Amino acid sequence: MGYRVRKHLLSAVLVAAVFTMSACGTNSSGASTASPSGTSAAGGSAAVALQGSIAFNDDKLAELRDKIKAALAGKDLSKVDNAIVVNVVSAYWDAAKTGAEKGASELGVKSTFQEPPTEDVTLQLSMINTLVSQGVTGFSVSAIQPAAMGGAVAAAAARGVGILPIDGPMQQYQSAAPVYLGTPNYAAGQQAGSVMARMLPNGGDVALLTGSLTATNATQRIAGFKDAIKDTKIKVFQVYNDNGDAGVALQNASAAMQADPNLKAFYTVWSYDGPSAGQAVQSAGQAGKVQILADDSEPKTLQMLKSGVIQAMVLQQPYRQGYMAEYILTATKVLGQAATMALLKPYLESDGYTLSSGIGVVTAANLDAYDAKLASFGLASS
Repeated sequence: MGYRVRKHLLSAVLVAAVFTMSACGTNSSGASTASPSGTSAAGGSAAVALQGSIAFNDDKLAELRDKIKAALAGKDLSKVDNAIVVNVVSAYWDAAKTGAEKGASELGVKSTFQEPPTEDVTLQLSMINTLVSQGVTGFSVSAIQPAAMGGAVAAAAARGVGILPIDGPMQQYQSAAPVYLGTPNYAAGQQAGSVMARMLPNGGDVALLTGSLTATNATQRIAGFKDAIKDTKIKVFQVYNDNGDAGVALQNASAAMQADPNLKAFYTVWSYDGPSAGQAVQSAGQAGKVQILADDSEPKTLQMLKSGVIQAMVLQQPYRQGYMAEYILTATKVLGQAATMALLKPYLESDGYTLSSGIGVVTAANLDAYDAKLASFGLASS
């Protein structure tokens, strides 16, 4: 997530050094794995060989879309009224909005996209309750605070409104919202930790910047990151929460460097946190010395990757989250939950709950290929 810049970018992961596809494998979530062939410029003398796929889970999701489309053929879709409510105004969500518009257009259904200007739980709940009272037939939500969603979920379910969590799971409401569409966040955090271990082969202190300490996507990514670095010499100095405010994120990054002169890197969990950390290290004259591994990618993140201020990005697929949400919500309304789940089941992760939008890898080395992928979605990287 991050502040609105009307340029469309998803997000990515890797180390600025030497990258080779042959050095990588791919795990069940679509994330890349690799073995280091030396040490990073910041932590040693040789370069790191780390490269991953930008395939995400696109092929399987396209197959699923076609099956849903076939099941909907000849059905009356005129009563479908979908909504997507995200957690904050952000360039990250611009890609999801584009995907949602594309999906709704293909299906010929009504759809609404709403984003609160700040991370305001009360406002997000008000948006959802208003949409339900106005008659939406289904909604997707990236919950700011899943624990606060109980009343809204119950009210929607009582009306037969379909519910699809995106970006962050809400497994406590699985009976009413049986599928989560988005990044396997714990796996994404693990992947980030693995990359950080290659960025800092000699260890060192790392500060984490996040927009929430309660959103499931944030807590799972942080947990995965910490677990991945357990057997390394990397230590998490502190986790800084900015509550969805890029200005506070900048202050937190500056404070971290002042508090820990030996800080070696930042891991930034939400999209605007990457540029905030980048601005802080530039202002402190530490660009390239204090490294940055950023979840997601906003235009400023990409610019900083190109200039070497940011070394790596962990990539999600918000476009696919918006796009597939339209198909799943439409199927839930028209075919019913049981029939929709039967279509989704073969594509779910081993937990029987997660429909992965995948984890990808992008750096300066494979940026051209990623730009081409964005263009195929009707998105522009800059």
